[in-house]
Amino acid sequence: QVQLVESGGGLVQAGGSLRLSCAASASLNTINDMAWYRQAPGKQRELVAEITNSGSTNYADSVKGRFTISRDSAENTVYLQMNSLKPEDTAVYRCYAHKVIWGLNYNYWGQGTQVTVSS
Repeated sequence: QVQLVESGGGLVQAGGSLRLSCAASASLNTINDMAWYRQAPGKQRELVAEITNSGSTNYADSVKGRFTISRDSAENTVYLQMNSLKPEDTAVYRCYAHKVIWGLNYNYWGQGTQVTVSS
């Protein structure tokens, strides 16, 4: 079982920055990959950014060049640095962790943190 606790959301003006944190209850070295997803009202959940155990990253086209995902294994924490925020970035952001144990996939989600970008 992996518990994920997000923090860092809030209200920011367009063009501003926020850094989200996701603290995991397990060592990041035991987790295959972690990601940030977001869901805006009336819209489907979408992948924002992901990072693998080896450090490889992947981003949604809408955030490339503005958002950066990183991990601190010593702190068991994954970060999402969000710059040049736009009103369309407004959503609930949730942290996700994926583990593979004996060929079985285990998925874990945080509670989510609200990000609101005003125009």
